[in-house]
Amino acid sequence: MPSNWVNLAIAKIDADYQRSADTHLIKLDLPQLQGIDIYLKDESTHPTGSLKHRLARSLFLYSLCNGWINETTTIIESSSGSTAVSEAYFARLIGLAFIAVMPKSTAKKKIQQIEFYGGQCHFVDNSNQIYAESERLAKALNGHYMDQFTFAERATDWRGNNNIADSIFMQMQREPHPVPHWIVMSPGTGGTSATIGRYIRYQQLSTQLCVVDPENSVFYDYFHSRDKSITGTAGSKIEGIGRPRVEPSFIAGVVDEMQKIPDAASIATMQWLECLIGRKTGASTGTNLYGALQLATRMQAEGQKGSIVTLICDAGERYLDTYYNAQWIDDNIGCFKQFEAQLVEFNQTGRLNTLDC
Repeated sequence: MPSNWVNLAIAKIDADYQRSADTHLIKLDLPQLQGIDIYLKDESTHPTGSLKHRLARSLFLYSLCNGWINETTTIIESSSGSTAVSEAYFARLIGLAFIAVMPKSTAKKKIQQIEFYGGQCHFVDNSNQIYAESERLAKALNGHYMDQFTFAERATDWRGNNNIADSIFMQMQREPHPVPHWIVMSPGTGGTSATIGRYIRYQQLSTQLCVVDPENSVFYDYFHSRDKSITGTAGSKIEGIGRPRVEPSFIAGVVDEMQKIPDAASIATMQWLECLIGRKTGASTGTNLYGALQLATRMQAEGQKGSIVTLICDAGERYLDTYYNAQWIDDNIGCFKQFEAQLVEFNQTGRLNTLDC
């Protein structure tokens, strides 16, 4: 039988969920796309400001119900930022210490938010080091390594129960094209794409899942080769997505198509979106939307009509020192101006012409 403390912890998390509203589904105003509608599921409105709020809640409930956490357990997580912010929130909610193991390059705003929720940040030089260091800390402190990269795909009930896929299809019911032609998602752990892909198949829907991968990530290569031994030598510049190894939670079999998105395209699209909706988003949202725009222009060229849904993963205020800093872009991102110009042309023509850069 679970202890009284475990029962109370689960009750606190459930009460927090009950107080939280669902996230909005935003329809973009894109008259240049005739008969094709693009929607953004705005995950930035969660209490901790990102899609990872859903994952953190699921991981805590999964660990509590498995008997891995008690009232004295220190929680350790390897994260580039957003998951750690959300896990720090839930750790504080149930009164546990939390340590995030992350690269030194993580956005300062995310570090501040982790510390705001009472978490500690433990830095490593390279993103490849986060796994072993998290395991070492958990062993040294007799804590629990949450390991989002392994457990993301199994901690969420993909059949329904108001998961993100269920929410998307419920919110689309009164739209002109209620069953999306495509859902587009970028992989960090791979857990969200696994949930969406499994749900689509379980519900026997015609929707296809496109997963968009940033530079310096191995998911795209693994999708085509199925070689799990593939590793990368550099971390992704698009925080929160892309990995240097094939994560256990990435399920290639539920994916219909993958695209490799240049970092410059992600950041240019993120800034283009600000002009469209009047607020800032993170660069992973740019990755998602650029992939959606490519699919939309393909559909238009083939005379198809329908809808495409993708996600706003987090808010852009976390990235004022990087993705919204012109000097940082000049120093770190090549071809940015070319993709800016491509999106200006898209505004006029509704086409994304091939850009070699």
